[in-house]
Amino acid sequence: MGLAVPASKNIAIEAADLAAPGYWAEARKHLMKKDRVMKRLIPQLGEATLQSRGDAFTTLARSIVGQQISVKAAQTVWDRFAALPPAMAPAHVLRLKVDDMRGVGLSARKVDYLVDLALHFDAGKLHVDGWQGMDDEAIIAELVAIRGVGRWTAEMFLIFHLMRPNVLPLDDVGLINGISLNYFSGDPVSRSDAREVAEAWKPWCSVATWYIWRSLAPLPVAY
Repeated sequence: MGLAVPASKNIAIEAADLAAPGYWAEARKHLMKKDRVMKRLIPQLGEATLQSRGDAFTTLARSIVGQQISVKAAQTVWDRFAALPPAMAPAHVLRLKVDDMRGVGLSARKVDYLVDLALHFDAGKLHVDGWQGMDDEAIIAELVAIRGVGRWTAEMFLIFHLMRPNVLPLDDVGLINGISLNYFSGDPVSRSDAREVAEAWKPWCSVATWYIWRSLAPLPVAY
């Protein structure tokens, strides 16, 4: 194994690689016209946009690391994990020792998930080159065959890597809580309530979801 890249350097590389979607201005205009809450939220939250790191494996690995822990804890564990291989690539992850992976704060289950993810990429089991031409549900079906990747993780991938514009992740607690706070004065919200609210967001549900997340935590999240 080569010399590990320090976590701080990985962060700098990732920050430089972030890219924003070309449809953002059009989506903002549509949402502010069609939805009273978006008309208020979008100007308040500034010019930041959804951003992609441009690397499918890294996006999915980050989402696995972040499962069921806070954003802050996920970033800490990710920084430590990212410092282990010489590069965040499937072949390098497959060469890591389990004890080293556990030592940076990963559970045994997440280690298994990351290894299975790396195996899928390394063996060419995923249609990476075909994703741009596939619809959302077809990509979700392919991704959930990977251990540890459920529908929520696949939807985060669609939003943050492929930057699909019209994803509505109804299993996301932040989205449901944000709809409750912004549209229902904090009252409980059902999935059907959320779908009804999101009718006005189409065809830009991903963008509206991103603004709902930011209404709860102003610092943008990127997987």
